[in-house]
Amino acid sequence: MSRRVLVTGGASGLGAALVAEFVARGDRVLICDLQAPAEGTGADYLRLNVTSDDDWAAALAWVNEQWGGLDVLVNNAGIASGGRIDVATIEEWQRVIDINLLGVVRGCRTFTPGFKAQGSGHIVNTASLAGLVHPPGMSSYTAVKAGVVALSETLSYELDPFGIFVTAICPGFFRTNLASSIAGSDTAVGHIAARLIEKSTYVPDQIAAQVMAGIDEQAMVVVPDEPARLAVWAKANERPTYDQEQRNFAARIKAIAEQAEHTEGTS
Repeated sequence: MSRRVLVTGGASGLGAALVAEFVARGDRVLICDLQAPAEGTGADYLRLNVTSDDDWAAALAWVNEQWGGLDVLVNNAGIASGGRIDVATIEEWQRVIDINLLGVVRGCRTFTPGFKAQGSGHIVNTASLAGLVHPPGMSSYTAVKAGVVALSETLSYELDPFGIFVTAICPGFFRTNLASSIAGSDTAVGHIAARLIEKSTYVPDQIAAQVMAGIDEQAMVVVPDEPARLAVWAKANERPTYDQEQRNFAARIKAIAEQAEHTEGTS
């Protein structure tokens, strides 16, 4: 049976891969993004800024007028962020909170009344492995992604009596254009994060296939790649080793930052 699906951040990366999966299944899809998707996606497009209440209202109006409702909401839009606590600015914190957390909140608030009225619906929120494990140098990102995981768990219980399912997606690093959105005061941490993304052997299509399997199972949390699953397992079962690895990573950040500062000071 064809579903009506809205995907934020659906023009590229994981969002585009999820759009392709839904379209391949015969679902009707609306891509909501700041940029238009490539041609030939088989989906409709509506420009949407997830920080804009007016844009969310326009998306709701479009869905109701064109489809008479929605079946699946995928809150996928987001940016990369990070930085040491004494380097990243409050303005950078406010930006990632508004996009990565409150953007998800706005989407849930916009479409939950319609889901309740029809007695069905599925909300899919893209969080991150960073919402489950919390490495150094990424406090703004881990905080908002942990918030998305917490929000999703709360809503999965809150909305269950109305026949609404909620799934949080928690992938690790995979090759995507997310690295291009890394911008901030802490360039040392930004370079490390970009390298980790670029070195990953996973691509969005692989992650999307696993996410779709989790959606089919109506799972509360989907950890779609093996390295991410190993990290979650290590935190739960090998905590001393996990803690030491995180401290080693922090020492690496310190060394890289000091080297960069030395280089800048001698140039």
